Amino acid sequence: MTSGLSGTKALVTGGTSGIGKAAATELARLGAHVVLSGRDENRGNDVVQEIRSAGGQAWFVATDLHNEAAARSLAARAKEQLGQVDVLINSAGAFPFGPTEQTSEETFDSVYALNVKAPYFLVAELAPDMAKRGRGAIVNVTTMVAEFGAPGMALYGSSKAALVLLTKSWAAEYGPSGVRVNAVGPGPTRTEGTASMGDALDQLAKGGPAGRPGSAEEIAAAITFLASDRASFIHGAVLPVDGGRTAV
Repeated sequence: MTSGLSGTKALVTGGTSGIGKAAATELARLGAHVVLSGRDENRGNDVVQEIRSAGGQAWFVATDLHNEAAARSLAARAKEQLGQVDVLINSAGAFPFGPTEQTSEETFDSVYALNVKAPYFLVAELAPDMAKRGRGAIVNVTTMVAEFGAPGMALYGSSKAALVLLTKSWAAEYGPSGVRVNAVGPGPTRTEGTASMGDALDQLAKGGPAGRPGSAEEIAAAITFLASDRASFIHGAVLPVDGGRTAV
């Protein structure tokens, strides 16, 4: 059974590095036409060049997803470039760690703006069009710490827990019209963003059966599976891609 992604029009947020970059690259390899977004234009253009050099089709849109207007503008620009958006990958995210009492209101608001508000209004802008066409896929990137409590993870984990509930709500709302909404829940993953964690990342990963951090490409494989026709009977699921951490 083929993936059914050839010619699909996809928007990937946070596509300039880490999991988002890996997802955009894999979608393009499978034949999707990809718009990837991010704040760094140089990095975005580099990813586009990598994809095009490998024979794929990709475009970059620079944006800072901090409010409703930015999210709706990105959706409109993606539709302008692609004609329509069949697949939305909500990968952009902020993941600060630290004690609750040391969290400022500014940090709180910025994390929820990127991790919750941006996906919410991207879905609000794009899912109705998918529903009218009777087909579409949305994949949200959450985290294993949306599933259990962990010290220092209150802000990050709670924002992604909101996204878990939104995944299920959107599946109920748009699924009957042919739009599949699912999520992946990564565990410790080796990316540019987690490089500063050093040995702490390996220690965190030892808590799971795999005993090691994952790679961005391993997470991307799960994302593209959920976006593809191979997952045609999957709605409202959160697929743990965490080396088994949430299973033990």
